[in-house]
Amino acid sequence: MRVIEATEAAQTHVRERDTKSVLVPTMGALHRGHLKLIHVAREHAGKDGEVAVSIFVNPLQFEPGSDFEKYPRPEAADEKLCEEAGVNLLFRPRDMYFDDRSVYIEETSLSSGLCGAMRPGHFRGVCTVVAKLFNLLTPDAAVFGEKDYQQLAVIRRMVRDLNFPIEIIGVPTVREADGLALSSRNQYLNADERTQATVLYRAMTRVKELADGGQKSVRELIDAAKGVIASAKSARVDYVAIVDAVNLHSLETLRPNAVIALAVFIGKTRLIDNLRLT
Repeated sequence: MRVIEATEAAQTHVRERDTKSVLVPTMGALHRGHLKLIHVAREHAGKDGEVAVSIFVNPLQFEPGSDFEKYPRPEAADEKLCEEAGVNLLFRPRDMYFDDRSVYIEETSLSSGLCGAMRPGHFRGVCTVVAKLFNLLTPDAAVFGEKDYQQLAVIRRMVRDLNFPIEIIGVPTVREADGLALSSRNQYLNADERTQATVLYRAMTRVKELADGGQKSVRELIDAAKGVIASAKSARVDYVAIVDAVNLHSLETLRPNAVIALAVFIGKTRLIDNLRLT
């Protein structure tokens, strides 16, 4: 496995590369969910292709007062995991941004609600860093998890609108046995909070049960989700929404191709999740 930490070296590597490349962009603190993304990347790259993993904790997508400084950065463990998983290139840039940077990329439709409404500037940071990664590494395809559903939709739109010649591959959320979606932020939870965190999945599956049973009122479905979440003593709802899976517009009446998306604080840790309803 080759490790590159400078953007100029990454561009040199790309000029010398003569095989298909599939990128898995991450912020590190890798877990079993990331391993699934790497596995899918290998399937698409082929035996002789390049699987590239980028690890960069992107300051532009952290709003003031968030957890940028304490975000986990287990570099040695991440490098070991990548090597054992058969990654060909680990890109861990130390010089991603110029000190006087003044150019950003912003999507203005899909990013306006859900996490975008609660975290101003977040998706501008996401689009900017992903576009830079695409320009630096010029992959043929890139793999993202569906747990960050809005992020995946925003990146697909950016690729479409800016004509990046890159296939975007979405991978279903990887969960623990009790339904909790795998996330690097789960390690912030203490034992009691970890137990309470299952309330996100239980709330969504309750909504799906009601939807499958014929409930069409989105207001009623959201109230049902909030009722389940309220059973966890340290839970605080950031948002619960039911949206169209394509344009992410909020729905009033349930219809085909709907998604429930939510963000909930368990103690001080903000967790997100989503589930297709139809």
